[in-house]
Amino acid sequence: MTKAIVIRNLGGPEVLKLEDVALAAPGPGEVQIRQAAIGLNFIDVYFRTGLYKAEPPFIPGKEGAGTITALGEGVTDFSVGDRVAYASADGAYAAERNVATKHLVKVPDGISLETAAAMMLKGMTAQYLLLQTYPVKPGSVILFHAAAGGVGLIAGQWAKALGATVIGTAGSQAKIDLALAHGYDHVIDYGKDDFVARVRELTNGAGVDVVYDSVGKDTFPQSLDCLKPRGLFVSFGNSSGPVDAFNMGLLAQKGSLYATRPTLFAYIATRAALDACANSLFDVVQSNKVRININQTYSLADAGQAHTDLEARKTSGTTLLIP
Repeated sequence: MTKAIVIRNLGGPEVLKLEDVALAAPGPGEVQIRQAAIGLNFIDVYFRTGLYKAEPPFIPGKEGAGTITALGEGVTDFSVGDRVAYASADGAYAAERNVATKHLVKVPDGISLETAAAMMLKGMTAQYLLLQTYPVKPGSVILFHAAAGGVGLIAGQWAKALGATVIGTAGSQAKIDLALAHGYDHVIDYGKDDFVARVRELTNGAGVDVVYDSVGKDTFPQSLDCLKPRGLFVSFGNSSGPVDAFNMGLLAQKGSLYATRPTLFAYIATRAALDACANSLFDVVQSNKVRININQTYSLADAGQAHTDLEARKTSGTTLLIP
């Protein structure tokens, strides 16, 4: 038996209940992990509410890190005692669990399991956004919404290390200050200022090369007005609600723009892609160009409160659940 959060009905944070659940021996191609920490992400909210489809009962969560305690049949590339992490294996909200090895990477010496759990999903998201979806380079000018969020704080530092001019948005002075301390050149308070007008002012009317948007409904279609002609709008989340359907002609009207809706899981779908993305993240963290902030921790039993605070935008940086 182990302890896990089980969602038996879709709904608000109150549906997150800690239960005793059976834990079988790992199956073929799986290992069993004793988890040190679990990453909290907005995608967990999407599954809890039913925005993303999952059939109850289920254990939520996609990100965690821990130590291998048992091997399933056929596992040869991992050993008992290995420190491992993952970002795409459903069922993370548990003290112990079985995971298919296709989802796992080994955590390098010098990176704690807590840090690994805090950065895998968010850090690899920043990696694919900045290095693959739109390859940021010296001279790039970018706008990143939710600059003080978990992905935002990593992306700000990484983009600055790549030589970009980094503009962000945030919802309070405390979050603005936090983002400015993590690579951002300018941070706009979207609760007080017209972020489109400020972006135009900051870029002398030119606009930005790319907008990275995990907010969704509250920042669209205004984000399109921040782009240069032929600029790229990257929608990778919707914390304020999904972007409404729109006429593709809008992209033509606003300057022959591009728009894409990527997901991390498409970028780490193969072992080679997962290893390359994770190793890129590990390298930039170990180089000290990017530091990982664990700004909130909750016990696994308090997952409901963690979701409440996340949805109320009371959190910043990364939040961990501790079994």
